[in-house]
Amino acid sequence: SQGGRTAAKMHMALSQVGQVGRTSRFETTAGSTSDTADSAAQVRPTSDDEEETTEDVINHLMETRKMLPNASYFAFTATPKNRTLEIFGQAYAEGGEVKHRAFHTYTMKQAIQEGFILDVLAHYTPVASYYRLMKTVADDPEFDSQRAQKKLRRYVESHEYALRQKAEIMVEHFHTDVLARHKLGGQARAMVVTPSIQRAIATYFAIQEALAARQSPYKAIVAFSGEPEYGGKPVTEATLNGFPSSQIPEQFREDPYRFLVVAEKFQTGYDEPLLHTMYVDKILAGIQAVQTLSRLNRAHPQKHDTFVLDFVNDADAIQRAFEPYYRATLLSRETDPNKLHDLKADLDGAQVYEEAQVEQLAALYLGGAARERLDPILDVCVAVYKADLDEDGQVAFKGNAKAFVRTYNFLSSILPYNNAGWEKLSIFLNFLIPKLPAPQETDLARGILEAVDMDSYRAEVQATLAITLADEDAEIEPAPTGQGGWKPEPELERLSAIIRTFNDIYGNLDWQDRDRVEHIIAAEIPAQVAADPAYQNAMRHSDAQNARVEFEKALGRVMISLLADQTELFKQYSDNESFKKWLSDAVFGLTYTPPGREVGMGAA
Repeated sequence: SQGGRTAAKMHMALSQVGQVGRTSRFETTAGSTSDTADSAAQVRPTSDDEEETTEDVINHLMETRKMLPNASYFAFTATPKNRTLEIFGQAYAEGGEVKHRAFHTYTMKQAIQEGFILDVLAHYTPVASYYRLMKTVADDPEFDSQRAQKKLRRYVESHEYALRQKAEIMVEHFHTDVLARHKLGGQARAMVVTPSIQRAIATYFAIQEALAARQSPYKAIVAFSGEPEYGGKPVTEATLNGFPSSQIPEQFREDPYRFLVVAEKFQTGYDEPLLHTMYVDKILAGIQAVQTLSRLNRAHPQKHDTFVLDFVNDADAIQRAFEPYYRATLLSRETDPNKLHDLKADLDGAQVYEEAQVEQLAALYLGGAARERLDPILDVCVAVYKADLDEDGQVAFKGNAKAFVRTYNFLSSILPYNNAGWEKLSIFLNFLIPKLPAPQETDLARGILEAVDMDSYRAEVQATLAITLADEDAEIEPAPTGQGGWKPEPELERLSAIIRTFNDIYGNLDWQDRDRVEHIIAAEIPAQVAADPAYQNAMRHSDAQNARVEFEKALGRVMISLLADQTELFKQYSDNESFKKWLSDAVFGLTYTPPGREVGMGAA
């Protein structure tokens, strides 16, 4: 696949084929001066007769970036983007607009009807999650309400208690609704989609524990990039899975592995027909939603349906994401190149640079100057940016600069005319943008997570439904060329009001006492017992039998500490021997870590 920069270089390379007979020719060197400005491939004249001017080089550069008239270009995609349609699609006039469509279409609808892929929306099940938060500080500080709501949502979704409940739902569903029904002849696999590496690892451990608690013979695999720190130490896919990353696809096809927990991996391009079920714990929208859920659509002789269990998104959002790609996707109109005039006017108006500086840098760069000759020009502009623009001005300038470069890189290959000023400014901005410091934004929601705790959590699996898509062609808008860099004004609210709003949105459920008690037993009591110093010492230096003795003492201390707030729970612990034994066994299983084992309840 190609972006604007790669496409431009390819056009330049191909255009050299016809240049051999010219007295004056050009050679292109991509990225030889700066890795950050590789979109403006350096073009140096190599004439044997006379020196080419900067304007000659610029004009030739613009011409060689265009799509070649004697070449054919083809794109193959299931989810055509607006830029793809405008570059590769066939243009046609309708209603006073120039639109674009694919030269040939084999639609998702037709592929489903003919059995080449499966309908991944035929069995979609949303899971409603309900939370209630409580304030844990005496005062009532103010926070930025919008940022606070986002932080609180991430907090509750990542909370250990919530992850454990979701893992139990996934494991139970996979055994009762997938394995028990002999999907794919008993070979079915499941993918768990998470929003971050930390969430993926935590979910992986939660699923492993849920599988062990169910005495299931199956295991999970986790997939992520890099070497993040988790539980106080660096981890990799290999250290957690027990085999190299390169073996994940083939290992996933073999028992005992049935769950693949992913963070930004295997969500596009992954082709595994045994994948039957997907558990979604990440916000999905647009093309990302289509590409992610479509991992399930690969056909298999024993695969007759698929299943999606979604903890985060709703059916309406998924329907909106899929509808543009169910039948033919059309581009409603072409990108307006005049938007580049507007962006350039705003950039010029900020007075971060002068026209002479743009001309000087472009001439030096195209002439093969070393980087140390370019930096002094850029450093002057950076100093003006930092001194003369306030935070909003910096946000607007950097956003507009990125929008200009992105739009010009796209349009430069298809515009029927050249604009030397745009080309020079694009070269200049490609160097300047990486040197502009990010505006220092004050996080007015900092500290809110230390002031709250999760009071209750419940996840309810809703009725399975079939999402029906409109049986009609869909139009999409052209690539956005608008100005970037808008920053919303913070709205400060008291912590109590933020929590009340959050509970009204996400806690709209008639809570019963048992919800609170379940949370205390599953989360609060184990956490307090596990933190008991005497119990920790016994786990490190004693066997399980002696650790259990110290555990009982720690549990008693915790239960006494709960007496004031949880009288009924303490009464059951004191008077009901059956309940006391059940509670003791449950909490010991959640907290006990044998000597030498590094990852226990805390990391999960």
